[in-house]
Amino acid sequence: MLEGYAPGFADDALSMMSARTASDRAGFVLRTLKPGMRVLDAGCGQGTITRGFVPVVGPLGRVLGVDAEPRQFPAETSVSTVDFVAGSVYELPVRSESIDLVYAHALFEHLSRPADALLELRRVLRPGGVLALSTSDWSRARLQPRTVNVVAALRGHYLLRRRAGGDPFAGKHLAGLVEQAGFREVRSHARFRSDMAYRDLARYVESRLDAALSASSVDRDQLASAARSAWAWVNGGDGSFQQCWVEVSGVK
Repeated sequence: MLEGYAPGFADDALSMMSARTASDRAGFVLRTLKPGMRVLDAGCGQGTITRGFVPVVGPLGRVLGVDAEPRQFPAETSVSTVDFVAGSVYELPVRSESIDLVYAHALFEHLSRPADALLELRRVLRPGGVLALSTSDWSRARLQPRTVNVVAALRGHYLLRRRAGGDPFAGKHLAGLVEQAGFREVRSHARFRSDMAYRDLARYVESRLDAALSASSVDRDQLASAARSAWAWVNGGDGSFQQCWVEVSGVK
């Protein structure tokens, strides 16, 4: 299956990603970090979370951000203890057993081969190293009101995620995959965040459905119906939205 980044790199997606910080998205990781640790942020995007690890590991530590889309990387950084490199989570440009902690936020829901990715993350971790993942689970997202149009629009959204090779419900299965990959002391916790406003989500879903209709005739009837539902959602009343993020940790 081909693999892509379903949200794309439009202004709304980039704005959402750039607002993410380590204190907000990786609190469970910051509690684990210690000065001098070597940290890998896999699928680091624009590096806004990555750079938040630097003050904790200190001048003797090292932080590395890896992403398949280097065009997102910050143009420059004056911090000598953080680097950004292009690479695939299936074949990381990192030596085996050289990392103390691996972190990945909003990555596994976009992967077609999550089990292979976990084995690669395990390879770069030293014995006793920590794996920390934060992955969305749309099956537990909280939307009120959840109207017929909302449900239909989201069904189209999930289809686009799967067509890109991902799993919109990945967070639901992640702890089990981590155990199967050979990690021990696996822990899982669901956290709910207001990633965007209810109607902003509607506009986001509508724009992705419209773009998919313009780009391809595959699943056209289903996507067109979902796009109409998204339009009705955008033009309906207001509401609330909280995404479910599943935080999973384990030890090699």
